[in-house]
Amino acid sequence: MKKALILVFLFMGIQLTAFAQKINSDYRLHITKAVDPISIDGLMDEQTWMDAEVATDFFMITPMDTSYSQVRTDVRMAYDDKYLYLMVVNYHALEGPYMVESLRRDFNFGKNDNFLLFMDPFDDQLNGFSFGANAAGAQWDGIMFDGGRVDLSWDNKWVSKVRNYEDKWIFEAAIPFKSIRYKHGIKEWGINFSRLDLKTTEKSGWAPVPRQFPSASLAYTGVLVWDNPPPAAGPNISLIPYGLGGMRRNVREGLPAEYRYDYGMDAKIGLGSSMNLDLTVNPDFSQVEVDRQVTNLDRFELFFPERRQFFLENGDLFANFGFETIRPFFSRRIGLNAPLQAGARLSGRINKDWRIGAMNMQTGQVEASGIDAQNFSVISLQRRVFSRSNIGAIFVNRQVGMFRGPSNLDKPDYDRNVGMEFNLASSNNLWTGKAMVLKSFNPREGGRGLAHAANLRYTGGNLYWNWQQEYVSENYTAEVGFVPRTGFYKTHPSVGYLFFPKSKKILSHGPELNSRMFFDTDFQQTDNETWLSYRIRFRSQSNLVIWGARDYIKLLNPFDPTNFSGETLEAGTEHTWYAWGSEYSSKPQSIFTYAFSSRFGGYFADGKRYNMAAELGYRFQPYFSLTFNANYNEIHLPETWGITHFWLIGPRLDLTLTNTFFVTAFVQYNEQIENINLNTRLQWRFKPASDIFLVFTDNYLPAPFYAKDRSIALKFTYWWNM
Repeated sequence: MKKALILVFLFMGIQLTAFAQKINSDYRLHITKAVDPISIDGLMDEQTWMDAEVATDFFMITPMDTSYSQVRTDVRMAYDDKYLYLMVVNYHALEGPYMVESLRRDFNFGKNDNFLLFMDPFDDQLNGFSFGANAAGAQWDGIMFDGGRVDLSWDNKWVSKVRNYEDKWIFEAAIPFKSIRYKHGIKEWGINFSRLDLKTTEKSGWAPVPRQFPSASLAYTGVLVWDNPPPAAGPNISLIPYGLGGMRRNVREGLPAEYRYDYGMDAKIGLGSSMNLDLTVNPDFSQVEVDRQVTNLDRFELFFPERRQFFLENGDLFANFGFETIRPFFSRRIGLNAPLQAGARLSGRINKDWRIGAMNMQTGQVEASGIDAQNFSVISLQRRVFSRSNIGAIFVNRQVGMFRGPSNLDKPDYDRNVGMEFNLASSNNLWTGKAMVLKSFNPREGGRGLAHAANLRYTGGNLYWNWQQEYVSENYTAEVGFVPRTGFYKTHPSVGYLFFPKSKKILSHGPELNSRMFFDTDFQQTDNETWLSYRIRFRSQSNLVIWGARDYIKLLNPFDPTNFSGETLEAGTEHTWYAWGSEYSSKPQSIFTYAFSSRFGGYFADGKRYNMAAELGYRFQPYFSLTFNANYNEIHLPETWGITHFWLIGPRLDLTLTNTFFVTAFVQYNEQIENINLNTRLQWRFKPASDIFLVFTDNYLPAPFYAKDRSIALKFTYWWNM
């Protein structure tokens, strides 16, 4: 089957070369050089804007994609030797105030009136940049990858201004050429503009995008036509030093407070207009938000996303290789249990067809834990083929020591992975897929392991389906990756259909069928999860899902179904049950929003499991928002366990007094691990990309309410362009 799918992909790729023509190539916006100085003040009073060509007559994407937008949007663009300028007039179609969540940067797209720019400087329909703002002036910026996904962890220096009027809101921005990557000499860039107006529940785009795809889809960009090639960005070197002071105290053990004073530096060096070198010495991530806790009833390790800035920029070159549970590289393996000493990352484009990523990180020794100094390296290479597909290769290496030999004999000296993959994306984005193979090398676990996987997905206007299969050998290792399960074959087919009725209340509805099956290496079935769901999306943007499922699990290892009691079910026992549930989220336009989900049905050992979860939100826009999350699990099992219940409660407060000063505070009460976590973070962005953070973190025992540990950190960062 693996070979057959690879052959199918290659055949489709050959066929798709006949359709490499850019879909929206007729949508062209001409950009010319500014004739006078432009002030970023939200006022369209410069002669440059009077003379600029206007992109208007946007097309509706949702609720329907067959007509022009009812909400008018006018976009103008210009440039000078240093900046790319944007002037957007967002007219109102209905009376009433704008709708936003807060002034926080990189806001939630679906909960804010907003305008976004999607820019493809290489016009390859795969990678680019996104900039925008909500109606209150909060900025949005991110790197685009995979033809339409946006990584909002990317932050850079640019300025913008939003002004509000009774009939419109105006967004003006200046983006330094030094902040983006592009190939000098190219006179045509891919570009599109997206507008979301929550009062009319209308999403629109300048170049038309089918409603089954996000407005960010680079396959449907129009063309930005330059009167002359964009100017060279010139030398691009940025130094970002930081200073840190903090205190941590283990109250539970009665230990004295530990004080910390530290400093370090990051550097960003532009190697031409499309390649970047990032360096870091003694990095610190104390300002990063703590992980959101979950009630863990799973048999395998849970995945928590990376939050540290250094690893996130251009992260798709490294972290996007593989599948959801077959990742040869997962940056959270680096530096969580040992201090990061230094690192370097080279990433970007060699030319229009080739991308490269190379990273090397060094961690220090922790004698108290018996952890040796480690060196981590990853190299990724990507070659575009056909219109929007690519072939990639990756090499990942963990090596004990760097300048000395290993001392910890309990861990193998090295672990390595090498792999290749083919990513399919048709010119119209209807067909997508992936085929990949990985080989591991480790002095233990049999030396060499193998993993391969493939999927093929079709996304039409009504019908969509996906076929996915995976194999991981028993001796496969990825110590710098995320592979929670080994020794299995997996198949996962799914199919769904959407109806689009002529209704004033319902936008779309339809069923979806999934079946996820696991087999051991002797092809004996060990898991079978099959579920049927029905989805309804309302024109108000609220959503309802109801589902029913059948589960079969044969335990391969002893397992505690509560992940709490210590009592386990025996390996080899078989368990089957049925369950049903529902999910609902209210319309995002409301000042008061809510969502809930439920699950009722069977569980291991002929038991029962009941789950209810809810989220309540209230906002005083744009300055204040309060969210309350609650999750309750009740598990009924035989006499050994009895009835077990877990609460997980997490209120969160966001205070955004301006678009440069933010306060976030949240509490997490996790009954399963008997912990209350309090985290408060103050951030002042006193200059673009330069911040002061003050972070408080406390952990408590729920009963009695005793402090376990507490910490405070004050961090200063400054972005200095040389």
